[in-house]
Amino acid sequence: MFSEISGALPDILGDFTPGAVSSDRERWKAVPQALRDVVVRDAEATLARTWPLITASDYREYTATGNRSRFEELYFTRRRMLNDLVLGELIEGNGRFLPGIVDGIVLIAEESGWQLPAHNAYGRGGPRLPLPDTSQPVIDLFAAETAALLATIVALLGDALDGISPEIAARVNREIEARILTPYLGRHFWWMGSGDERMNNWTAWITQNVLLATFSLKTDQPTRRAVAEKALGSLDAFLKDYAEDGACEEGVVYYRHAALCLHGALTVLDRVAPGLFDGIWRQPKIRNMAEYIAHMHVAGRHYFNFADSSAVVEPCSVREYLFGEAVGSEMLAAFAAADRAAAERPHLPEEWNLWYRVQELLTGPAIPKVEANPVSKRDIFYPGIGLFIARDGQFSLAVKGGNNGEGHNHNDVGSMTLYKNGRPFLIDVGVETYTSKTFSLGRYEIWTMQSAYHNLPTFSGIMQAAGEAFGARDVEVEFGEECARISLDIAGAYPEEAQLRSYRRTVSLLRGRHVEIVDTQDGDRPAVLSLMTCLAPTVSSDRIDLADLGNIFVEGAGEIEVDEIEVNDIRLRSAWPEQLYRLRLPLAGNRLKFQIN
Repeated sequence: MFSEISGALPDILGDFTPGAVSSDRERWKAVPQALRDVVVRDAEATLARTWPLITASDYREYTATGNRSRFEELYFTRRRMLNDLVLGELIEGNGRFLPGIVDGIVLIAEESGWQLPAHNAYGRGGPRLPLPDTSQPVIDLFAAETAALLATIVALLGDALDGISPEIAARVNREIEARILTPYLGRHFWWMGSGDERMNNWTAWITQNVLLATFSLKTDQPTRRAVAEKALGSLDAFLKDYAEDGACEEGVVYYRHAALCLHGALTVLDRVAPGLFDGIWRQPKIRNMAEYIAHMHVAGRHYFNFADSSAVVEPCSVREYLFGEAVGSEMLAAFAAADRAAAERPHLPEEWNLWYRVQELLTGPAIPKVEANPVSKRDIFYPGIGLFIARDGQFSLAVKGGNNGEGHNHNDVGSMTLYKNGRPFLIDVGVETYTSKTFSLGRYEIWTMQSAYHNLPTFSGIMQAAGEAFGARDVEVEFGEECARISLDIAGAYPEEAQLRSYRRTVSLLRGRHVEIVDTQDGDRPAVLSLMTCLAPTVSSDRIDLADLGNIFVEGAGEIEVDEIEVNDIRLRSAWPEQLYRLRLPLAGNRLKFQIN
């Protein structure tokens, strides 16, 4: 799709300005006063803070202990502080925040490496080095983000910075040249794409920010052309691993770093080569990728989640709205507008990408406040990842097929997630705070990754196995006026030692009535089904009551047991209360049926 365009790039590639420059006072004065006041208050608060000190020991902590969150808090705090000061200066335009901005730029320019310790490697999955090698920069997600941040500052505040010293912008240019552009054009990183190797969010995310940095600065034409050509090849590699249905196999959270960053990359390219990408925006696959997030929405901040995604997701921003407009999706634009309007702080105070925040201030206020289009609430099946979604106004149901070799995989083939009246009934727990173990060979030792902590059976304690070979088979889907149903055999998701010939799960939403699940197995080991919930259950022999939300009537189970799971992890606590519950239902025979009311 993109490689065909490469040869048609114009001789001269234009500039990309990521917003209004500081001297364009009319644009910045047009930001609503209430929003201006909030931005300035944040900048004033930042002026009173001390910049975090980052030591070599902080960087080494990841390889020493596996903890990545402490360093990342220092690292991202610097960037958020710089963001706040820049936005304050753009709003005021009187130089009050410039000294702090210069301090932040120089601090970041003097960091030994812009890549996170968790990404400090020279091969995919390779050993992480304890300290950055300044002679061989690594381009990871956040090295590219940092380049985009500094380039955006120079593009929007360049004249004001030059008034202090031309060396500031010159320093930014030198650092981006050495840390990003030279290695980008001179080396191959796995995320750039090669052959059949699978890509993920890294490809679109990094490519967007390399393009943003390249075209926001005054780079020469040979550099611009070389970067654009390489970026187009990477975007093709990224798209090849998406099915035509547009589903993000990495989950809703990563949609914003995958499909939404593809939109960002295309936006830059479209601006520097006007008209050349018109046909790309009209491709059905690109539109499907854009609309995915609306179809995953349940209610409020709750989304259907799987893989390393939380059930509670931040509101949409101007980016989703602009993506909807770009692909001609009124449904996505309306959904994003309504979701964004519900946000308490639409200026994205926790965001570290300055371009996103500038878009929010300059474009966001013009987005109409509308109610979400009910089209976004329709049933849908994503065959690329085997994801089934059905709704009836009371119940919102998702069932995950696919396989256990997908990006950010949890062993969850056949698991279901259910909401009633917008409230979580049966849940996917999500993922804990990332550590070195999260993406290591020990990944599936973590409980949140295991099928025993999804809504799935185990067989004498044997759980599902990881890998593309372990997946669903014989999947059947139907959507009717009175019933939506999925039936699939999940036996193939288990290793041979489970001694399981078949395990057919049929999940039906009987619209306006209830949800029915029938599991039928043919195997040699005792089966125990787990059901996960965030509500304290009351259990009798054939009935489970979940507080005031509803109940489950059970046929074919032995004595039901309940495990209480204490939740201390900060990432999990952003979605769930301090206590979760696992119901364990032993199959009394070969068939288990339960009805959810």
